[in-house]
Amino acid sequence: MNKTQIEWVKNPDGTQGYTWNPITGCLNGCEYCYARKLANGRLRDRYLANKNVAITHLHEPVAGYEALADPFYPRFWEDRMLDVPIKNYEPNKHLGIFVCDMSDLFGIGVPEEWTRRILTKIRTGGAWHRFYLLTKQPQNLAKFSPFPDNCWVGVTACNQTMLQKALSSEGLASAKAGAKFISFEPLLQRMDGLADYLYCVSWVIIGAQTKPVVYPKVEWVEEIVEACDKARVPVFLKDNLGRFLPRRLAEQPGNLYPKDGWYPLRQEMPEYWAVGK
Repeated sequence: MNKTQIEWVKNPDGTQGYTWNPITGCLNGCEYCYARKLANGRLRDRYLANKNVAITHLHEPVAGYEALADPFYPRFWEDRMLDVPIKNYEPNKHLGIFVCDMSDLFGIGVPEEWTRRILTKIRTGGAWHRFYLLTKQPQNLAKFSPFPDNCWVGVTACNQTMLQKALSSEGLASAKAGAKFISFEPLLQRMDGLADYLYCVSWVIIGAQTKPVVYPKVEWVEEIVEACDKARVPVFLKDNLGRFLPRRLAEQPGNLYPKDGWYPLRQEMPEYWAVGK
């Protein structure tokens, strides 16, 4: 596991959490994907050295050769299954772990066997930790629900279509987990009628597209924040919005002066679930 700079990945005590990648690679095909850029850049040789590629489990030899040559095709890393601490309960040593930030645990082409192995590890070996699971394929959540109580299960929604899919009867609406959330990152479109969708989530994250940077319109962010406030859903504004948002959205109570030209952001965490309770 690695300490992460992803702001919303927190240990239960509020310190910065970790990422864990027993699966890498993804077939969602997002143009802005940072993980794919890394896989085709400095991580390329390391990924290509792992021959445990998803397509090899489907017994399609021709496609398998193509998959082996693609560093971002889904791969399973057996040795990383040992990374999660499985010690007995120790106060003040709980971790917050983002699972598969370099992949999609419920993504296209990921064998169900792989996903179930990781969930079993979470359920039996990591009971004292908090695990963040995030997907762009919410229709696959139902088959794995109910999730362990220490899982926070989220869906990315960049536009209206993805939002409707995220909270459909096959998505978050029917999934059972310790907490459920929506990540509007990158937020690429206005979200109409959001208030109608917030009944089944306990957290919302908002962020901009990076590399290349594409900021959402201020009014899009305003509408989401206002809807969340009315529904009493905590909002986490990512740091990449810091120099873009006006003071009325960015500041937290008591933050009267800007820091380095921008106001500190609202970065709220849900209180729905805590380790050991």
